[in-house]
Amino acid sequence: MNQTDHHRVAWLLPTMGNGGLSFQHLLCEFTKIFPETIIFTGQWPGFVRGLEDTFAVKEIGSTQYIGFKNTLNGYTIGFSFASPQIIYHLLKFQPQIIFANSFTIWTAIAIILKPIGHWKVIITYEGGSAVYEDTCSAIRYQARRWMVKVADAFVINSRASKSYFLDILQAKPEKTFSRPFLLPSLNALQQYSKTDAPQLDDSLPRPIFLFVGQIIPRKGLKTLLEACYQLKQQKLTFTLLIVGEGQQQKELEEFIQQHDLQQEINWAGKIPYHHLGAYFKFSDVFIFPTYDDIWGMVLTEAMAFGKPVICSLAAGAVEMVDENINGFVYDPTNPNQLAKYMAQFLDLPELVTTMGEKSANIMSDAENISTGFLEAIDLVQNMSN
Repeated sequence: MNQTDHHRVAWLLPTMGNGGLSFQHLLCEFTKIFPETIIFTGQWPGFVRGLEDTFAVKEIGSTQYIGFKNTLNGYTIGFSFASPQIIYHLLKFQPQIIFANSFTIWTAIAIILKPIGHWKVIITYEGGSAVYEDTCSAIRYQARRWMVKVADAFVINSRASKSYFLDILQAKPEKTFSRPFLLPSLNALQQYSKTDAPQLDDSLPRPIFLFVGQIIPRKGLKTLLEACYQLKQQKLTFTLLIVGEGQQQKELEEFIQQHDLQQEINWAGKIPYHHLGAYFKFSDVFIFPTYDDIWGMVLTEAMAFGKPVICSLAAGAVEMVDENINGFVYDPTNPNQLAKYMAQFLDLPELVTTMGEKSANIMSDAENISTGFLEAIDLVQNMSN
């Protein structure tokens, strides 16, 4: 493949809200190779600082998530309604290759229009949740099976999702490329000057455990606070720094007060994406206590900054943790287990350095984020020859 390829490429990303911010540097790197690329979305948060105008974006309509049923500590069951105007824009652009994110309405449209547009459709998959991969939902399961049968290739972010594609959806192995592509850009997380840098309190007791995420039940912060209470009962000294906001905050603030954790818990609130790097560097250990996450970019961001991690088994990104080497893995419903792993960093503070170095090594050894996409493009180009 040439250093720059002049094929027209369309990315179909119906939603690019806050979770899509960390995806932007992938699109930036990809567009350097394929300059004639347009990202179509129905939810555009604006460019991340430092990546302004590095790729072309076309906002189509307004994507709305329609929820049917709430799950306990999990994702809301529903679907994203994206504008059918995408049909006009695809036929006008006439891409040779379409990257369609997950199994959305736009993915189905791109596949249906293949005979008319004469394009190749590559499905990208960030990761899965038990809520959406449950085969008991016959309509969703059959729709996904059909899309996999008709699509030309697949680029999958995690090993667990690769098994889902091969074993459940019966994707062909030769069309399936599994490479982590949700990996961070350190530069995008540190787009601040000396005068603009976050002011962090150096007097906070260490070690400093860091949580970054929405303050909602699914993210598991309540379990983390329960583990903190156990450490306090053991008269251990530490800080939990919480970055984020959400509907559960009032409930958790009451928990903190009832359990006399005010000295141990520090709320930072919502932080701009380009300031997050300062918080990763300031902390000692990152904790990802989620009950359900299709991936969890914050985990790889912390690892890239050389931090040891404690990760829930329910995070897709848990496969990036080399257990007992760069961190620990635990059951998100078990605060006792989490407290035990947190205490290890108090008993053996040298683990902060040694495990952190291992995290940085794991991230530096990761493949280029564009690798899987380039492999898929080579495959579909050979199909056309």
